[in-house]
Amino acid sequence: MNSVQGLLAASVISIQNSCFVYPACQNCFSRLVLDSRRFSCLKCGCTGEAKDASYRYRLSLKIADTNDLFDITVFGSCLDPFFGVTAENLQRYIQDFNQLSGETNTESSTRALVQAVETCFIGKRFIFGV
Repeated sequence: MNSVQGLLAASVISIQNSCFVYPACQNCFSRLVLDSRRFSCLKCGCTGEAKDASYRYRLSLKIADTNDLFDITVFGSCLDPFFGVTAENLQRYIQDFNQLSGETNTESSTRALVQAVETCFIGKRFIFGV
């Protein structure tokens, strides 16, 4: 699953979603189901305490090369250099910011993060391993 079949030089046209970090199963990387105290993985059955959940990057992009448009999703730690922190730390910073600012509606912090990601990626050219 990690083998690169080819390289594609393309420009980012748009960000397809606003959720860049997700709680991920440490065994199979699937999205975890979280409640206030527990997490569970529907794919492999892994369970644990919510506070121990790991987080992973997931960035869905629309990209274009000289001929075609593509929808791609970039996962994992290869995004650490772009965000400047691990997904785990970014999630912690977001939670701490919302808690310290007294935000009950996390929409403003989400909007600021989306805007920052759009500024960093849209219009930029990257080489994608596909």
